Amino acid sequence: TNNELGLAFDGDADRLGVVTKDGEVIFPDRQMMLFAKDVLSRNPKGQIIYDVKCTRNLAPWIREHGGEPLMWKTGHSLVKAKLKETGAPLAGEMSGHIFFKDRWFGFDDGLYTGARLLEILSHFDNPSTVLNALPNAICTPELQLPCAEGESFVLLEKIKANPKFPSSQSINTIDGVRVEYADGFGLARPSNTTPIVVLRFEADSEEAIQRIQQEFKAALLAVKPDARLPF
Repeated sequence: TNNELGLAFDGDADRLGVVTKDGEVIFPDRQMMLFAKDVLSRNPKGQIIYDVKCTRNLAPWIREHGGEPLMWKTGHSLVKAKLKETGAPLAGEMSGHIFFKDRWFGFDDGLYTGARLLEILSHFDNPSTVLNALPNAICTPELQLPCAEGESFVLLEKIKANPKFPSSQSINTIDGVRVEYADGFGLARPSNTTPIVVLRFEADSEEAIQRIQQEFKAALLAVKPDARLPF
């Protein structure tokens, strides 16, 4: 078709999916860039909350547009609670839950989020060009390591107690282990709902992703030698 943009909503309409006319999916962490820029134009120096799964390109984007990035735990109830606690005008997570306190009530509403997106894009002749221009990186889909009931939390606590990621720049343990590198990041966190370790990797190149994965592989096998890793 010659449609300019595609919007999709989940069953209870509290999450938004976006596809450009070229068929590229604009994941929620990149959607947050557009929303943050818009919200910060009315709320200078405002905090923008996002979860640990989001791209490392989001924090510098928020700072560039005059905001204060705040990384928080994954889980829409946890993000919503942090929004209420801090008074931040905007929060969002990789799963697609976006929370507007700016001109809205601070809860996740996919239809409203879609309307806000259309409002922003209505100022441009070619919306897909705007979306495609948002900072991007090479990333894996969400990967899963199956565990016994309760085991995922134990494994991550062991890794946090003795983190060994030789080429890392920093390690964030607010929700599992998110390891930052000069050219990417790796994340391992226990799911809140199922007995799995959730894994995600992002980098500037495929080679960097493979290097980061090797460090995570070593860390995971050190605490679970029989792990059947999905990478």
